[in-house]
Amino acid sequence: MTKDPRLDKILGLHEPISRRDFLDGTLKASTGMLAAGACPFPLGAQANTETNSAWAGYTGEGDYKQSAGNTEQVMQNAHAVRDGKYNQTPSDVSETGEVYDCVVVGGGFSGLSAGLFFHKQTSSNRNCLILDNAHIFGGVAKRNEFIVDGHRLFAPQASVHFQPPYPNSFLKSVYDAMGLDWDAFKAYQKWQGPWPEISLPPSPYGQGSINGKSASGFFFGAKYGHKPGIWIVDPFGKKLEGTPFSDTTRQEIIRLNDEQAVAPPLVYDYPGDAVSRQLDSMTLEDYLVRTYGVSRETIRFFVAGEMSGGFGLGPDALSGFLQYEWSKTIPTVDDTMKSGIQMFPGGNSGMTRLIVKTLIPDSIEGPRTMEAVWKNPVNFASLDRPSQRFRIRLDSTVVRVEHIGEPSKADFVSVIYSNNGRLYRVKAKTVVMAGGGWITKHIVRDLDESRRNSYEQFNYSPYMVANVAVRNWRFLYKLGISSATWFEGFGRYVNIRKCATFGMDTANVGPDLPTVLTLFVDFAKPGLPARTQGQLGRAEILSTSFTDYERRIREQLTDMFAASGFDAKRDIAGIVLNRFGHAFINPQPGFFFGLEGKPAPRDALRNGPFGRIGFSHCDLAGAMDHRNAFIESERAISQLLDRVLT
Repeated sequence: MTKDPRLDKILGLHEPISRRDFLDGTLKASTGMLAAGACPFPLGAQANTETNSAWAGYTGEGDYKQSAGNTEQVMQNAHAVRDGKYNQTPSDVSETGEVYDCVVVGGGFSGLSAGLFFHKQTSSNRNCLILDNAHIFGGVAKRNEFIVDGHRLFAPQASVHFQPPYPNSFLKSVYDAMGLDWDAFKAYQKWQGPWPEISLPPSPYGQGSINGKSASGFFFGAKYGHKPGIWIVDPFGKKLEGTPFSDTTRQEIIRLNDEQAVAPPLVYDYPGDAVSRQLDSMTLEDYLVRTYGVSRETIRFFVAGEMSGGFGLGPDALSGFLQYEWSKTIPTVDDTMKSGIQMFPGGNSGMTRLIVKTLIPDSIEGPRTMEAVWKNPVNFASLDRPSQRFRIRLDSTVVRVEHIGEPSKADFVSVIYSNNGRLYRVKAKTVVMAGGGWITKHIVRDLDESRRNSYEQFNYSPYMVANVAVRNWRFLYKLGISSATWFEGFGRYVNIRKCATFGMDTANVGPDLPTVLTLFVDFAKPGLPARTQGQLGRAEILSTSFTDYERRIREQLTDMFAASGFDAKRDIAGIVLNRFGHAFINPQPGFFFGLEGKPAPRDALRNGPFGRIGFSHCDLAGAMDHRNAFIESERAISQLLDRVLT
């Protein structure tokens, strides 16, 4: 990428705004490395070195400061496990002397909900320890916080929204157990500002409307022969007229967008029936070609980016069974963007905070109300007190899990973890592995061949969420839009959203007020094998410095919005990058039900525990979603209670 000092000054890369307040002299020390465009650290195992701010950048304010995405220390520790540092039992392990009825490895949705189910299904004399490798619990359900012109703003790091469940359903029982109050979502921010009003969605995925029309726009720049670029507002209302697409591409995009099928859709009755197995035998791209009669090129151009936001890769590499993942596998009362989607101001970190407050009442100051749990600070000292039934131990990377004796006969499991450079061991009567298959297969040292072979068939891809705090969004309003889509450069989509008022310091939203632009960035490489796409994406996300990504963001926003008044140097108040190296499971055809008479890759891991070890991470369900995390955790806890901890 071209690095022009004059352009960097115009873009505001060296302005003393919040993203650099914490750096002091560290940034200067790393200038040579950034100029060389080098990876801030090798991709192999790492020593416990000081966190490199050139890669991490600004990480926000509040409870989640220094915990944006997969931090460098978290990755270094995980890579050490992957690369064999703990293949032999270390000699310098300190015995804590602790024995737990259940130890949960991982403090994301799967791990915390496993704790919640253990809380619900066992007596008060059973205890549980949750070990998490980050500075704060939550996994991908964390938030970023900014303070801009006196306003505290929130944005999701990854896990974003949820929908109302069916009455008396399993999902509702989980929400009720954590204390989720639906009345809190009856009030979202109201419009403040110029007219006409843009009606805004409650999540970063929806589109607003203005005067009854879509307040969305497509941008076409130099790649399409336009410099300066052009905007097509309400593109589908105009039937894509004015876009640089060919007539054929235009018609195919409309057909996909409007779901105009040319062949009867394949809709299954229940998972595992003949139709669902037929879907799982083909790629999702094959299914779209069959059903809508469009070209693979159009699918990869128009569908791949959007689908990557839910599954990490495009339809070229994924099982066709995913066509109905959200509507049939985990159904909800209303999953529409207009009325069904609900969202805490900073995404599903609101849920993980509620779960922790339920398990450890002193963990967040104040009562277990939506506003108090959202706004009040975490009492970190309360998370790991000896006297309490549930404990959460942070900054603790589990490096070895193995039965003490033969798995089928053992009474205990040994759990060794690293904390602040030292190794510790606890004993557990049962263990729930809730941290993701990519690392579980390395941590469980005595894992049997069947389950190990299953994990070898799992593919993962990275993802990044860039949150950009801006002092206003007049540059969008002047275009008559609140959401933008583009087809070149960094990212692909951004929108303005309204927030539930219980979590905000203002009940209003409008173009003159600060907000956070959330950019979802995938690393899909359509046409390549799924595993190759994931490997190439991880190499890219790991080797790019914060400053390089920041430059791309500033250039992208300037290219699109400078003509409508945007000034990167003046208007950007902060940037946080949330990088996730294994964000998504990428289920290939056969992942769900198997192919050619062979079992599905996930079956061996879901059918029952391995000795005293259960497996609960949502990639076992084939899609990263908090509802899947609940399903898998309930299954794992129930299996352990039925068969082991009786």
